[in-house]
Amino acid sequence: MPLIMALCVIFGIVIGTFYANHFSGNRLSIINTSSNKLNNLLHIINDQYVDTVDVNDLVEKAMPQILSELDPHSLYIGVKDVQSATDDLKGSFSGIGVEFTIWKDTIRVQKVIPNGPSARAGLENGDRIVSIDDKPFVGKTVTNEEAMHRLKGPHDTKVKLGILRYGEHKFRQITVIRGEIPTKSITATYMLEKHTGYIKIKNFGEKTYPELLIALATLSQEGLDNLVIDLRGNTGGFLTSAVQIANEFLPKNRLIVYTQGRKSPRQEYRSDGRGSYQNIPLIVLIDEVSASASEILAGAIQDNDRGTIIGRRSFGKGLVQQPIAFNDGSMVRLTVARYYSPSGRCIQKPYTSGSDKNYDEDLLSRYEHGEYFSQDSIKHTGPAYHTLIQKRTVYGGGGITPDIFVPEDTIDVTSYYKEASMSGLIIQYAFTFTDDNRQRLSEMQTPDEVSKFLRQQNIVEKFASWAERNGLKRRNLMIHRSHRLLERFLVSRIIYNILDDKAWTEYLNADDPTIIKTLKVLHEGKAMPGNQK
Repeated sequence: MPLIMALCVIFGIVIGTFYANHFSGNRLSIINTSSNKLNNLLHIINDQYVDTVDVNDLVEKAMPQILSELDPHSLYIGVKDVQSATDDLKGSFSGIGVEFTIWKDTIRVQKVIPNGPSARAGLENGDRIVSIDDKPFVGKTVTNEEAMHRLKGPHDTKVKLGILRYGEHKFRQITVIRGEIPTKSITATYMLEKHTGYIKIKNFGEKTYPELLIALATLSQEGLDNLVIDLRGNTGGFLTSAVQIANEFLPKNRLIVYTQGRKSPRQEYRSDGRGSYQNIPLIVLIDEVSASASEILAGAIQDNDRGTIIGRRSFGKGLVQQPIAFNDGSMVRLTVARYYSPSGRCIQKPYTSGSDKNYDEDLLSRYEHGEYFSQDSIKHTGPAYHTLIQKRTVYGGGGITPDIFVPEDTIDVTSYYKEASMSGLIIQYAFTFTDDNRQRLSEMQTPDEVSKFLRQQNIVEKFASWAERNGLKRRNLMIHRSHRLLERFLVSRIIYNILDDKAWTEYLNADDPTIIKTLKVLHEGKAMPGNQK
């Protein structure tokens, strides 16, 4: 009997292995074996390692490393970072409603959001936050991450702030009741000129499409005949938002984008013909930072010969991430498919599995190769495709190449200007100047008023003297050469501090080479006309 039972067990193992290999697949058993091996390793470390080890911490550190071996965009988000990772795209978050900057280990309120919790509690632009909930918050503990952690919180919870106001020596105590803070995807809507409207989209979130409809309605009342959508600096967001926006400009049954992956069958997104702006001349602006959903929109417009793309080659992110949550509140964003533009091109630029230095440094490499300054320097790594109506040649494998190239303006850039801007000194001086002149500046309503006033203040010279006292060596020849850029940056930041995003954008667009080129294209009738059959 024991011999018969042993033979039965062996026979059962053989049969089980056969069915596992042929019906479940060898890969599954490999995964099971590897995952068991990983679990075993953690148990061995926990039981036998020479020192005490926090296994949970070890797993948290290992997760990003494992995902980094797959592709550049699959990532792990820990519990404490999930909220901030999703706030921008959701269109709101719970907090006190301020924008702040950190200077000399102190939080400075750059802007109080109108009608938000802080505004209702009496906080003002320029206030210094020196304590939170009766605990000092100054010094080395003051970081952007820690400040966000302490100021954000559940809706209707209270936070007590110790405030030092400009020109005062006594501290104020202000209690703020946290609330929902809206975050706008569209940061500027205005008429560039009499018949040309402009919309700046910062990212693609849950509320971007409704915001676009409101912006279009506003511009239509102001005489909209041509439209410019600015996606420069827009790193993407929700695919569905890009699809909804593209649908507004395309006739019925035009392919907008499709996705496909090993375990994700082809899914097509097509226009339904209900868009209200199918015939308006359209220009889309992109640059090397425009990515993901920005490239979906630009690719749909370009491949359908619906509008003109102006600027510089986009980033090249054509991988689709799916959020997958864990029980502890953490999550992964796992790449499950690639997206393809209507002509069939994948926008994703080349990468290798694992940590890819070349991928991470691609934008720097483009700069060094001269791509930002010459269209002839663009290196297309993918095959050629053709647009659907006019059969124009377009390329995949590395972003969207614009129809009309505009080089980056670097004529007056010097090492002094780079250090002044990258060190944050320009932003900090702009805050200081705004604070010192807040009463006078608050009387001004337009960017033209503010810039006219600042040109009379010799703002660049004042900055150079202040920056020298704060560690930036004075270099008069470089300051003279970069005077225009320094003044432009300083004035724009002060306008932002005292007015809003729209005013800031209007000021920067006034002498922006891409905007100037866009208006020239429209004046000369070279923009792509409305829908073509």
